[in-house]
Amino acid sequence: MRPTGSLWRQFDYILLGASILLTVIGVLMIRSSTLGAIDPDLINRVPDQIRFAFLGFGLLLALAALDYKLLGGIHWWLYGLMILLLILVKQFGVEGDGGAQSWLNVGIRIQPSEIAKVLIIITLGMLLSRNYESLDKLSTIGKSLIHVGIPALLIVSQPDLGMTIVFGVLWLVMIWAAGLRLKHIAIAGLVALLAAPIMVPVAWSQMEPYQRSRITSFIFPESDRDAYYNILQARISIGSGGLMGKGYANGPQNTGRFLRVRHTDFIFSVISEEFGFVGSVAVMSLLGLVIFRILRGARLAADPFGSLICYGVAAFIFFQTFVSIGMNLSLMPVTGLTLPFVSSGGTSLLSTLAGIGLAESVIMRGRKA
Repeated sequence: MRPTGSLWRQFDYILLGASILLTVIGVLMIRSSTLGAIDPDLINRVPDQIRFAFLGFGLLLALAALDYKLLGGIHWWLYGLMILLLILVKQFGVEGDGGAQSWLNVGIRIQPSEIAKVLIIITLGMLLSRNYESLDKLSTIGKSLIHVGIPALLIVSQPDLGMTIVFGVLWLVMIWAAGLRLKHIAIAGLVALLAAPIMVPVAWSQMEPYQRSRITSFIFPESDRDAYYNILQARISIGSGGLMGKGYANGPQNTGRFLRVRHTDFIFSVISEEFGFVGSVAVMSLLGLVIFRILRGARLAADPFGSLICYGVAAFIFFQTFVSIGMNLSLMPVTGLTLPFVSSGGTSLLSTLAGIGLAESVIMRGRKA
């Protein structure tokens, strides 16, 4: 084992710095989005985000100091904890703004599906790293699907379709990174395509009305004027920002309250309106830098387990960024997924910083660049 000092010399300070910058940007944009609010929930958003940021960076450093292999050694305990948390949500969960019963009130409100997102990276990574030589067997693929499918079913029943899709993306990216052959992925895609005429109507029938509205308003914008209103306002916000923006807390779409849920789903529109194209590209560049440094960690990892952890963390940050910005630009349906580091949401910020901590743990114990 390396001395502690040599471990910290490998710590990725560029990754940490980008994470700090994005978190500070998030706090500032949440403040801009909630200025003048009279709703106690909105008033408390900034102090809550700051508290979770301090807690999150403490967790980041703790996980970086902890050898990730130790977490792999207790992966079944972590899997059990994840299932327990999701069952507790099903039984005792409270409803959030979007209508999903996805939160637990334990003095503070936490979203266990966000915690599960990090835990599934550890447990699935260990499962795949132990079976990477038999990934060409259907039994191994089946085990991995069941492993992800059980928590995914509990999450979709909340209902939280967006996070369920994140779990599917994590499975696909991590099993590909573990060495699943492209032909097997193609076969799985063909099976899914053939099953779509049956599965799509079933899935549609199980969706909540607000979830159907999000999809129909994306395909047929004029079909639901109320659902389409905020999508239209988001586009106006982004377009009005121009090259340099209107200035911090000076965007009329934001300050005039034309843009709803601007502190969560549509925070990228606020950034675009107040800081323009330049500010939007700067935020996207920082997120791209975070993903690049994590993927660098996957390349330098000392073992397949560490590499898979990095791929999993990079996958959820990239996918949530892609979807969040895409729905602000009307390129994706509204899903409720947060923009990593930036959107208001304590547990979301905590899970993202925990993911960075796991990646740092892998980087510190990996091969030198």
